[in-house]
Amino acid sequence: MASSWSSISLRPSFLRSLSRYLSSSTICLSPLSPSIPDEEQEEEEDKITDKSYWSRKIHSLCLSGGVDEALSLMGRLYLSGFRPDSLNLSSIIHSLCNSSRYAEAHHRLLFFMHNSGCIPDERTCNILLARLLDANSPSLTYPVFKFLISVKPHFVPSITNYNRLINLLCRHGRTGEAMDLFLDMKKRGQRPNAVTYTSMIQGSFRSGGIKDAHQLFDEMIQQKVIPNSLTFSVLLRGLYRSERRVDAGRELMSRMWGRMSEEGDRSVNSAAFSNLIDGLCREGFFHEVYRIAEEMPQGKNVPEEFAYAQMIDSLCTAGQNHGASRILYIMRKRELLPSMVSYNFIVHGLSKQGGCMRAFQLFQEGIPLGYVPSEPTYKVLVEGLCREFDLSKAKKLLEFMLQQRGIDKTRTYNIFLNALCFLEDSTELLNVMVAMLENGCQPDVITLNTVVNGLCKARKVDEAGKVLNDMLEGNFCSPDVITFTTVICGLSDQGRTDEAMDLLRKMPEKGCNPSLVTYNSVLHGLCISKKTDDLLRFFAEMMSNGVSADSTTFTIIIDGLCEAGRLDEAKRFWEETVWPSKIHDDFVYVAVLRGMCNAGKLEDACNFLYELVDVGVSPKVISYNVLIDSVCELGLKREAYRIVAEMRKNGLVPDAVTWRTLQKLHYSHNRNNVCNFNFPSVAGNSTAEINLEDDGSLSLFKHDKSSEEVNFEAISERSDERKNIDVENDEVLFECNSDMFHVEEEEDIMKEESLEHGTSNAEKKSTENREPLSKMARRVFGLL
Repeated sequence: MASSWSSISLRPSFLRSLSRYLSSSTICLSPLSPSIPDEEQEEEEDKITDKSYWSRKIHSLCLSGGVDEALSLMGRLYLSGFRPDSLNLSSIIHSLCNSSRYAEAHHRLLFFMHNSGCIPDERTCNILLARLLDANSPSLTYPVFKFLISVKPHFVPSITNYNRLINLLCRHGRTGEAMDLFLDMKKRGQRPNAVTYTSMIQGSFRSGGIKDAHQLFDEMIQQKVIPNSLTFSVLLRGLYRSERRVDAGRELMSRMWGRMSEEGDRSVNSAAFSNLIDGLCREGFFHEVYRIAEEMPQGKNVPEEFAYAQMIDSLCTAGQNHGASRILYIMRKRELLPSMVSYNFIVHGLSKQGGCMRAFQLFQEGIPLGYVPSEPTYKVLVEGLCREFDLSKAKKLLEFMLQQRGIDKTRTYNIFLNALCFLEDSTELLNVMVAMLENGCQPDVITLNTVVNGLCKARKVDEAGKVLNDMLEGNFCSPDVITFTTVICGLSDQGRTDEAMDLLRKMPEKGCNPSLVTYNSVLHGLCISKKTDDLLRFFAEMMSNGVSADSTTFTIIIDGLCEAGRLDEAKRFWEETVWPSKIHDDFVYVAVLRGMCNAGKLEDACNFLYELVDVGVSPKVISYNVLIDSVCELGLKREAYRIVAEMRKNGLVPDAVTWRTLQKLHYSHNRNNVCNFNFPSVAGNSTAEINLEDDGSLSLFKHDKSSEEVNFEAISERSDERKNIDVENDEVLFECNSDMFHVEEEEDIMKEESLEHGTSNAEKKSTENREPLSKMARRVFGLL
């Protein structure tokens, strides 16, 4: 149990540290007074003894939002001998809090009490604490709480302030301090109520103190504090999260329903029900939610519409949109109408999760109820239908939306045209555009850009060019840089780079300057067409036009040079252009590494990556995966695991791609069908191995560990210093602990003697070919 409250709050070290903090604080209660007219200064000096006058003046300034003016006035009065009282302080604190300047309010209160020695009375202290708690920051309010109790030992904060601060501490994971406060509360004669115990139980569950939570609930019953329905819901949520005991949960749930009927405040029942449903959905107990929806055991204690809306919201938030639609049918059986917000939530979620057919069915069923999809829902639904190539349903949805009043028809058509791009059907795009014009809806630049993009995706670049020409001739609105860039990208993808460059050079004449994306599109086309010389010349032209390159530009150029076999030029481009620009990321690193590996320069690639690390660059896993893939293709097992060890040493964790790549090593070699899984013993000086036999059975044996470890290093000149290390390349070790089964990733991942023991035992078991690693793992543990 945490230490008592008083032992913390009354320590002299706390007061000394507070004094040092306040003396060094930049917030001063007496700011420098600004220059003021002599007449006003004389008036202040004449009235300095009229304390009530100045208190009203300060209070009036605070009420009108002039807290800074009030502070300035107090500073001038302080220099003239005026000493503010608790009433002045209260006005300042309230005004600062109203301005959301909570940190300053806390600091000024501490400064005033510490320097002036004037401590407000108990009523004022409770009022100020309640105001400061609105900051929802226990790190600010908790020290004020401690200071008040230390300098005013007989002060007893109100039960509401205790409960609010305890709840704040628990919500921020500071359960130990909350327990100190809870104990101090009882010590000062303030009897905890149901709210206090509920907050403490919730905090204990959050911090993993399951036993403490149950003890608090038992203590609550012993102290004859009646738990409310929210207490039961908090206990249930913790029970399902930590212990996952369905039977015990149902028993406690029945007690909760009974307590709801005795609860006087219906809002508490609603909060308890919401907390319970949200907890069940977060922990995956959806069958319990469906059972509650069918039986409605809470009766009339929670409004039915509210209860079903909460179920729909929690299920959709948990991704159970089909389950939420099941709630709709339960409501229909009970002749209840869902809110349109809940209905739209379900349709939107189904559309995003690939259930667009079910979403469209709900849309049609909701029309008689007055349901109209929101614009985001219409967008995801029509896109989902087009991805499913169900154009007839998509058109029905479009027609319905166009019939609604107050809708932006151009925007509605634009969304539909963008969805049609997934079909890559140029005819439909043009037909919809014609229908749009026939209905008197004038297309805007977004409409035409969408049509141009769809035509280019359908590889109808000439038709896209005709639309662009119509725009330039004034038949439609003027094109923008996106229109030109889309057509240029389409031309480049088809290898028509000369036409793309000509169009780009004509853009300034049409009142549109090409962007970096436009240039990158042409560079990408030149790279695809393997026009390396044109690639470099066009890059120089781009730079001369004042367009700055980005990492995408550099990646395209390096890829083009490497694919053309001009690796030396790629290296020179990196050294002279890319590196000095300081604009490079993992895409650029991967382009360089892939080019070196494809050219057979594996050692250069490793050195390049390690040099990046040496100068402070932190490449991501994808860069290491390129090297691992290359060494695995060559069957260099030792080097592959050395790169993995280097990756781990640099703070990176191998991902799924890394391990799938390493799998190639086990397909390409004949091995004994044995897989060693090391289980550390209790003593820590021996391991147990599980061997997979030919018939699928498992055998277990133990052997001692070796104290000498083998380290895997990168391929570099530094490896010569450790060339005498003999590494067994025949084993892949897996480490199994109590939490999970994972591939061993430490720098020293293999040990010579352990491998020798494991290998000798394996030879006794089988001499046939080893089973592929992925198949073996699926058979034994179902991991991959």
